[in-house]
Amino acid sequence: MKATFLKESRPHNWADGMLISRLIAGLALLMFSTMPARADDISAAGRGVVRIVTIASAESEVVGFGHGSGFAIAPNRVVTNAHVVELAARYPDNVVIGVVPSEGDKSYQGKLIAYDAQRDLALIEFTGTRLPPLTLFPGAVTDGESVIALGYPGNVDVATAQSAADFIKPLGPVRSQGGFAGIRKLTGVQVLLHTAGIARGNSGGPLLDTCGRVIGANSAITKAEEGDSSFGFAVADSELVAFLQEAKQPFAQTAAPCISADERLRQGRDAQLRSAEARAADAQANAAREALQQQLALDKAQVAAERKRENVIAIAGVLLVMGAMMIGGAGLLESRRRRQGAIWSAAGGGVLIIAAAIVFLTRPFGDVKLPPPEPSPTPIVQATFGKMVCRIAPDRSRINLSNPGDVLIDWQPDGCMNGRTQYAENGAKWDRILVPNDEQTVSILEYDLATRSYSESRYLLTAAQMKQARALRGAVKQKACTPSEADRQLLARQQTAIRDALPSRPDEWLVYDCNPAPEAAPAATSSPAAAEPRRAQ
Repeated sequence: MKATFLKESRPHNWADGMLISRLIAGLALLMFSTMPARADDISAAGRGVVRIVTIASAESEVVGFGHGSGFAIAPNRVVTNAHVVELAARYPDNVVIGVVPSEGDKSYQGKLIAYDAQRDLALIEFTGTRLPPLTLFPGAVTDGESVIALGYPGNVDVATAQSAADFIKPLGPVRSQGGFAGIRKLTGVQVLLHTAGIARGNSGGPLLDTCGRVIGANSAITKAEEGDSSFGFAVADSELVAFLQEAKQPFAQTAAPCISADERLRQGRDAQLRSAEARAADAQANAAREALQQQLALDKAQVAAERKRENVIAIAGVLLVMGAMMIGGAGLLESRRRRQGAIWSAAGGGVLIIAAAIVFLTRPFGDVKLPPPEPSPTPIVQATFGKMVCRIAPDRSRINLSNPGDVLIDWQPDGCMNGRTQYAENGAKWDRILVPNDEQTVSILEYDLATRSYSESRYLLTAAQMKQARALRGAVKQKACTPSEADRQLLARQQTAIRDALPSRPDEWLVYDCNPAPEAAPAATSSPAAAEPRRAQ
């Protein structure tokens, strides 16, 4: 069993006798019907997968034709295998490179920018359109983990292509799935061994994890003999990163763990349920604690009331005894003919008896009233307006393709973000929908005053979906901040039309917790899109 490179090469023997002029012209406008997209991470990655076509000519005749696969690493640059464009590297004046996107209606001529035969990697630049770049995943892949290959296998083309024109017609890539089988060395280069089904023509196509991040570039397969199993080889992400760095080509990567949207939503629901249960348990514990405290206070007040009642009765008794004694003393004084003293003594005794009666009749009867509860201290509420530093909350986010950092915002009560961009009120929240011209991503930016949280929900759309979203965006005229409530209500209605055209859930969502910025923090400024807050450096 040996490894075989995956480039599909064909001599010029087309039955229709296509001339070189027609082949090269075929890299121009070709209309086609866009296939419906599957709303998952792999389909989102497929938007940036391309077919690479090479056409060799000599003396105005086509003498060779080959094709492989590739993927966007920047809006105008794609990665493929070096062996796919080997002829273009050797004979640049006689070989044309074609870049065929997975959607749209055109193909584009490419230019070889970087070439590494040892690593079997090449970088191609093109103009005329912008592709959504794929994100690299530099983390470890575990044995048996599911992996997905995207590309344009030649055996599928043989079965479906009617002519050479079909090879330069935009078409979605073929998807196959298998398992990660280990890391090996192939001609001194680190490669990933896997069982995803690939064939000649898959060369240069991405090998993805289940979240659509690139873990390698497919380059070879084992040739099965006598019933042996076949395996695929993909140039490892570490080799790809080194190649791009040497070519001084920026790229996106994230080490965030792969969590599916469904799993993250389930985790979010579970977290909300646990939070609700915790709040209910806290409320129940607080109620029980307050009830116990109230009962203890009631018992204490009851004991105090009984003691007070007994003391009052004792005082009434003492007054009664003293009054009786004084009246008795008055009689004694009268018998001794001390009339003046008897009168005063009798009067004093009468007063004491009356006082005893009053004290006894007004004694407490055991009715206990608790003092009013002390008012709870007013909680200190942090400001929800002004300059904020927002930090990512990983447990409430689905970080799939991004590498988020701190975000600086300057929020005003009328929905003005960073002094430039107007947000629309949407229930208890404020939001703004971004539909850029140069990306296939729609973002909903949202600020929630109640929780002081900022979020970005990202929808990775097909070309057809972006065309519809941009058409709806054309009705939105309000860009700058406005004090007019009527203008903000109009903006909200216009954004509702865009929101209704989006899928039911985003592909990625980033949630940030915001707190007042320190005095020394730099002023927040908006991005060129005039709506997305500034990333902290």
